[in-house]
Amino acid sequence: MKQEELWRQLATLPPEAQQQVIDFIAFLHARYVPSGASQTAKRTTLAREPFIGMWRERKDLQDSHAWVRSVREREWGNRRD
Repeated sequence: MKQEELWRQLATLPPEAQQQVIDFIAFLHARYVPSGASQTAKRTTLAREPFIGMWRERKDLQDSHAWVRSVREREWGNRRD
């Protein structure tokens, strides 16, 4: 089927059906045509993410077990159930 014939047939459809065709084309385009953003995005390793090591200089977190213990005691108290 030629492109001109497709346009003619699309034009004869009611507006709701035309919108369905447009939506379906957009769906197919999103599914099968790679977007420019996803092609150019580079994957980085987790170690290179900016949040890794952000608390490195904090003195209160040098011993993570002690930090968690102190937070639990402060928030939950010294409960014995």
